[in-house]
Amino acid sequence: MGKHDSEADARILIDALLRQAGWDPADKSQVRTEVSVSGPAPLRDAPVGTEVSEAEESRRTDYVLLAANGRPLAVTEAKRGRIDPYTAKEQVLPMAKYIGAPFIFLSNGDLTYFWDYENDDARIVSSFYSRRDLERLIYLRKEAKALATVPIPDDFIRVGEVRIVRPYQKEVLRALAHAVELGKRRFLVELPTGTGKTDVICLHSKRMFQAGRAERLLFLVDREQLAEQAIAALQDLCPEYSSYWLKAGMAIQHKQITVCLLQTMIGLYPEFTSGYFDIVIADECHRSIYGAWQAALTHFDAFHIGLTATPAAYIDRNTYQFYQCKTGQPDFAFSMVKAIEEGHLVPYRFAKRITHLIAEGTTINGESFDPAEFERAWTNEDTNRKMMQEFDRLAWESYKELAPKQKEGPGKAIVFAISKHHAARLAYCLNQLHPEHDGRYAEVITSDIQDADAAIRRFKREVYPMLAVSVDMLTTGFDCREVLHIVLCRKIFSPILYQQIRGRGTRTAPHIGKKRFMIYDFFRNHEYFNDSETDIFEGPAGGVSPGGGGKQPPGGPTELVELGIQDDWLDSLTYVEVGPTGERVDKKVYVTNWEDAVTEAARNDPLIQKVKDGKPLTEAEERALAETLNRPENYFNEDNLRAAYRRAAGNLIEFVRHALGLEKLKSKNEEVTENFHAWLVSRNVTPEQAQYLALLKNRGLAIGKVELEDLFEPPLSILNAADVGIELFGEQGLQDIVADMNQSLFAKRAA
Repeated sequence: MGKHDSEADARILIDALLRQAGWDPADKSQVRTEVSVSGPAPLRDAPVGTEVSEAEESRRTDYVLLAANGRPLAVTEAKRGRIDPYTAKEQVLPMAKYIGAPFIFLSNGDLTYFWDYENDDARIVSSFYSRRDLERLIYLRKEAKALATVPIPDDFIRVGEVRIVRPYQKEVLRALAHAVELGKRRFLVELPTGTGKTDVICLHSKRMFQAGRAERLLFLVDREQLAEQAIAALQDLCPEYSSYWLKAGMAIQHKQITVCLLQTMIGLYPEFTSGYFDIVIADECHRSIYGAWQAALTHFDAFHIGLTATPAAYIDRNTYQFYQCKTGQPDFAFSMVKAIEEGHLVPYRFAKRITHLIAEGTTINGESFDPAEFERAWTNEDTNRKMMQEFDRLAWESYKELAPKQKEGPGKAIVFAISKHHAARLAYCLNQLHPEHDGRYAEVITSDIQDADAAIRRFKREVYPMLAVSVDMLTTGFDCREVLHIVLCRKIFSPILYQQIRGRGTRTAPHIGKKRFMIYDFFRNHEYFNDSETDIFEGPAGGVSPGGGGKQPPGGPTELVELGIQDDWLDSLTYVEVGPTGERVDKKVYVTNWEDAVTEAARNDPLIQKVKDGKPLTEAEERALAETLNRPENYFNEDNLRAAYRRAAGNLIEFVRHALGLEKLKSKNEEVTENFHAWLVSRNVTPEQAQYLALLKNRGLAIGKVELEDLFEPPLSILNAADVGIELFGEQGLQDIVADMNQSLFAKRAA
């Protein structure tokens, strides 16, 4: 928190915040300062400055923000840094009503509240709204109509086919509409993979547009495959509304619908005001509210919708808190069991009589789990060949039973490997089994292959490759209804990842008569999660909690993370796996090669020169640059660069600019400080509480986390930190907020 104590100090900060939002405090056609008016009647239809008579009482405010036509849009009250601006609500309200300004801002330069006083209470925002934002809100208020007046469709056209709006999807739409009418600003939807989360949220967004409730929408995802899926669905279902995919290095296009990767938005959100978007949708939202991701969400003061396929039992309480739900109770949930019972998803079977490579224990060298060491310990050419022979034989025996109309055997399959190197060896074994297909029977699909998107399209649309072999790339955002076989050639620790992988086979495919799909589990993962064909594992509500039949993974069950690996691997592993064969390159060597290559290319590559000059790239240029850098000699791509730099976030353009010396990558301390401010917004704290929490944050930066015991030891004990904390939050409240701070700001999370 700032140390400014006077209102004049606060105004210096507020002037800067106004400029960031596009206002010019020196331009009297935009901003009036020290405004006082008097008179018996409100001036709702008169610009500020209109002469009045018969003075009755004086009214003043520090700032009035004006529309292009001179009408008042908002009044702003400035307060000293140690005063909670919220307390000035009633002081400034008469002025706003008197001059007919529909909105109020309350700020001390550190905390800023936005108050749409006729509709909501004041709430903390990350920035001032722009003139365009406020004018748009006024327009939407005038044009808005009840969502109930917009009929819920019975069907829609998607990828050229007519799809029926299912009963549970109509329930989602009705629940969302009800939430909007009640004024609920955040909403959490849990739908299992394959039940049409993206489609239903696009239908809701269209209804919001049609009802005049929204004009701009942001769709956030964390994988390129999910972005492609989202933009395709939005353009199919909302073709009358302009849309685009905002990529790193591109200029903001100000279209109605923006699709963006979280990794990209982390670097771009300061270029948007808090009021820029009316709706923010976060796909796989349980991954979106931690650390760096949180800042990109909390920045936007909008109607937030979180989508997840993760069962309630494995959604962290912070996700529920952000979406204003009770822990364990999403606003809408539809279970996988029910989806299978009603025929919306297909059931599965586990292949019998297959070799199990692992029955007990999976740790290597105590607590350190290195995928390369794991691969060497548990697989070799002989075991790889035997696994693929068994799978291939069983798949050919079963595919007609799984899908009677499937013409070419054995049907589509996804093989999940331990590492990129392991994936290459498994694909080689499969192609050796079917030499008649000239190496096209199986194909490796990872971020390092040349044009991974084209490989995915081949797998989905063409007969060959029949099998896709991957590591993590196809676990989410990958939709291929024809998949009949899921092959697990790796150990999985995370219950979330296990269910995501299993979900790759659940989609229905009537055109091939798909009745069920088969899981070939060579590492007994389903036994670890107590998953069976008759008792489907969905967490405590389905099956049994994980841990049956195997040792707990490092860190224990409470530390399980989504990617199935411990978060500190991002720091502890010394190598990066690059290329289709998974060559292991030392991280320092990879970083040096990257920085040297970019510096050299800047001399003659026009696209890198354009980045160097600070000019935005077109979408085609961004794609061309990514393809150029990901060539086989180096395999420079975002996934590898994040691993090499040990960073959960960062996009390609940021890494290019860093290599050119144009900007420094944020230090961990800088990231935590930035995320801390976003966390404060989500907590809605007072200035006194914020100052205290900033003290704890600094302690966390110094030692890696906040310990309650530290409150009773120097240097915090000198400041009486324990008593002050209890006074501000209560004893239990202090314990809770310290735990939340550690989890949200200091816990390492998978990239």
